[in-house]
Amino acid sequence: MRFLISEILERLPIPKLEDTIRRYLSAQKPLLDDSQFRKTEQLCKSFETGIGKELHEQLVTQDKQNKHTSYISGPWFDMYLTARDPVVLNFNPFISFNPDPKSEYNDQLTRATNMTVSAIRFLKTLRADLLEPEVFHLNPAKSDTDTFKRFIRFVPSFLSWYGAYLVNAYPLDMSQYYRLFNSTRLPRPHRDELFTDDKARHLLVLRKGHFYIFDVLDQDGNIVSASEIQAHLKYILSDNSPAPEFPLSYLTSENRDIWAELRQKLVSGGNEATLGKVDSAVFCLCLDDFPIRDFVHLSHSMLHGDGTNRWFDKSFNLIIAKDGTAAIHFEHAWGDGVAVLRFFNEVFKDSTQAPAITPQSQPASTDSSVAVQKLNFKLSDALKTGISAAKEKFDATVKSLTIDYIRFQRGGREFLKKQKLSPDSMAQLAFQMAFLRQYGQTVATYESCSTAAFKHGRTETIRPASIFTKTCSEAFVREPSKYSAGELQQMMAKCSTYHNQLTREAAMGQGFDRHLFALRYLAAARGISMPELFLDPAYRQINHNILSTSTLSSPAVNIGCFAPVVPDGFGIGYSVQDNWIGCNVSAYQSRNAREFLQCVEKALEDMFDALEGKMIKT
Repeated sequence: MRFLISEILERLPIPKLEDTIRRYLSAQKPLLDDSQFRKTEQLCKSFETGIGKELHEQLVTQDKQNKHTSYISGPWFDMYLTARDPVVLNFNPFISFNPDPKSEYNDQLTRATNMTVSAIRFLKTLRADLLEPEVFHLNPAKSDTDTFKRFIRFVPSFLSWYGAYLVNAYPLDMSQYYRLFNSTRLPRPHRDELFTDDKARHLLVLRKGHFYIFDVLDQDGNIVSASEIQAHLKYILSDNSPAPEFPLSYLTSENRDIWAELRQKLVSGGNEATLGKVDSAVFCLCLDDFPIRDFVHLSHSMLHGDGTNRWFDKSFNLIIAKDGTAAIHFEHAWGDGVAVLRFFNEVFKDSTQAPAITPQSQPASTDSSVAVQKLNFKLSDALKTGISAAKEKFDATVKSLTIDYIRFQRGGREFLKKQKLSPDSMAQLAFQMAFLRQYGQTVATYESCSTAAFKHGRTETIRPASIFTKTCSEAFVREPSKYSAGELQQMMAKCSTYHNQLTREAAMGQGFDRHLFALRYLAAARGISMPELFLDPAYRQINHNILSTSTLSSPAVNIGCFAPVVPDGFGIGYSVQDNWIGCNVSAYQSRNAREFLQCVEKALEDMFDALEGKMIKT
């Protein structure tokens, strides 16, 4: 079913060039003064009738010749895999799980066992092609029901797509899912490689910087008994060996070319087979030796940790702290949030509703000292020096990162929907108001939107900073007393309507960012001189995303976080729940995350005051 879905999905459309230019200029309007805008407008006109038209026609022709994929898939993989920055902080995000509702199940060993078994159950279901298709329900009351699922199961596959469409349910591309397991990003000079070995049956466990493996699938592909997995994890947790003097994991936090060179030294130094076991492992389970103190500590631990107890190149690390706090930290080149969130939700549901063991369960009477293999690496002086240098850089970068969190308790999705406002648009408006209050300007803002409704879709960018948010923000921040609550409400409604339009366009592959990216990529690939549009400072500025934002909503999610994508930016993970709004912000030293969040809180208070007809306090 999973592969049939991929065959019948519609292809990602290439927008019309004139639509892309119009949308691009609309996004530039709030960021540029009049003279800058006129210059950019002129460059756009020349591009649209000249070299841009030629490139667009070439892109359309190329797309028609590659019907097995999408026009963005290859360039997007290249963008990630040719990037030489370290993956940690620059690309890898995390999502943390809510605690198990049954508190005694949050014991580290119990939760690690249950989540591991649930993850392997998901793998088995996926590989047996029994995983229900991933579907986006626009009207869950009609389509996210057992009746509809039973009906669609008996409809021929070539018609099931249309049956789903009739009730506003959109099957999503699942082609990324196979990279969830047994997969690693391998460092290579100039361009990394995605490696998958689905024959491997072992789990990789990291604890105190030590590497352990044991089989979680038997020779017939069946899941090893939960009590054996529990016994092996208990054995690992009881290992009192001191942390290694040169923890190998630091190398995965390095610049990719440096890491590629050091990896070659590891291989030639007699470590090839051992590295192969790390690369091919089903996934990486990280057992941390400390409890989580608060949201900020949780974010630092799950986003980067101390560098010793993660393998940042693995498709994902399942991290479980001493108190059972759990999260998934994932590498981004292979896939996007849709695939990870589906896995995340299924693991949470299965491990809490059908746990493999109870806190009272006894581990199997098995000799774990035989079943569990501790991996040892032969390290030359050059490798030891490389590890020390990587540690130094990692520690310095991490030290410069601040993270802060707020939970706005006055209201959330329910209240905003009653006001006929999009909850997401109001969160984004709060970020615009906050930055204006803190820094006095409107800046390039990025919100990620999935295009998984299309074959090999990845993401598109929503551009939340608009002329509407700029006008509304200036009214709230600079002269609130000049406007009545009703006038402010009207401005907020315009922001909401426009944001909804941008979100719909992005989800349907009608943004401008990916199209322009593909045209620029094509120009570089053809070796022609770079069109002036792409050399315009305004193009560089709109792609220097000072506010990088992403939202995830799920009953399983506690919080998520990622680092800023530019040195002078903010990384904003947020969630609008029924009755509250959570916001997790990261920043480097040139920005102040706490102050920004105070401005976000002030913005939300002002917006809620206006919606309740109250005067805005300056």
